[in-house]
Amino acid sequence: MTIQPFAVEALQSLFLGFAFAGLLASAFELFTERRADFKLLQAGGLTAVASVPVVVFSAPFLILRNMMQGRQSDGRPFSFLMLAGLTAGIWSLVSGRVVLDLLHLLGA
Repeated sequence: MTIQPFAVEALQSLFLGFAFAGLLASAFELFTERRADFKLLQAGGLTAVASVPVVVFSAPFLILRNMMQGRQSDGRPFSFLMLAGLTAGIWSLVSGRVVLDLLHLLGA
């Protein structure tokens, strides 16, 4: 059984997207001592503008973290968790593709 090259690239994008999302959210929490969250965009002003890249690239991690917490505390249905996982996966695929393209552009 062989894997097509486009499938390998898609898997690399997916995995890199999730890894980069977790790394970025954890680094943000480490340096700011605040939790990375979608509420960063509601701060207004320069803070909201500066947090856009953080929120965009860490969104797969944030979506899954929020959904797991909602499942445990609010008892959200499993189908809602599956839909959130699908959304996070697609978002991770796209953001991972952007990160891979940037790495190729920089020659890494």
